[in-house]
Amino acid sequence: MMSEHELKSLEITDLRVTFDGFRAVDGVSLRVGPGDLRFLIGPNGAGKTTLVDAVTGLAAAGGSVRFGGNELLGRPVHRIARLGIGRTFQTATVFEKLSVLQNLDIAAGARRPLRTLLRQRRGIPEEVGRALETVGLTADRDRPAGTLAHGKKQWLEIGMLLVQDVQLLLLDEPVAGMSHEEREATGELLRRIGRDRTVVVIEHDMDFLRAFASSVTVLHAGRVLSEGTVAEVQADPRVQEVYLGQPPETVPESVAAATPGVTAEAAAAGGAVEA
Repeated sequence: MMSEHELKSLEITDLRVTFDGFRAVDGVSLRVGPGDLRFLIGPNGAGKTTLVDAVTGLAAAGGSVRFGGNELLGRPVHRIARLGIGRTFQTATVFEKLSVLQNLDIAAGARRPLRTLLRQRRGIPEEVGRALETVGLTADRDRPAGTLAHGKKQWLEIGMLLVQDVQLLLLDEPVAGMSHEEREATGELLRRIGRDRTVVVIEHDMDFLRAFASSVTVLHAGRVLSEGTVAEVQADPRVQEVYLGQPPETVPESVAAATPGVTAEAAAAGGAVEA
């Protein structure tokens, strides 16, 4: 589903978020361009979700966050959303008693009176039909959202962003609790929508990251610890030491032997992140 908008980048410069004197995000700078399926990883408390909160206006912050040339910091949440920025949470937020189609219709026409959204339609709006096809829910369009499997609820929530023509998607652990098949389908979905959008994924599932990430940013103690491809991040001694608490050369070779084709250093980084 191609967007009519010019492709935009997310540019974060010296982002700082402080809670009661504690610096949760401490000078983070990064750039994510369209087509770059960026994964944010890091231990609990690294500042991943707080960073997303700052981008979407839920946390006061210093520094700069620009999307498509527009400064986001200081804007209220609804004005940031109108700039084409949307997020999901770890638990899908859908209207469970309404059908899949009605959920998408409400998301597509949030400014229309509710009575016009719930009435029987003679046809499906074009943007809703496209979203149904993109997220693979065409066959489920008349089912109550509450009866969907966990993975499909997450796809519906992503579809609700697509019908609003969101250009920056910030997804918080989108495959948590999914089956292997659902994770694979979700990864392919993110690849499709990421071709003409900017997508940032907070994730702990390292198998999912290895399979689908274009690039990775590792946060630790509110700062960027490492950034690059999956292979580059896994081979970074700083990442290995933070996650394992020991230098990479002390990782037993048996760890690598358990995963054919993976070095001890890469296995150390990957296994440690999973922990």
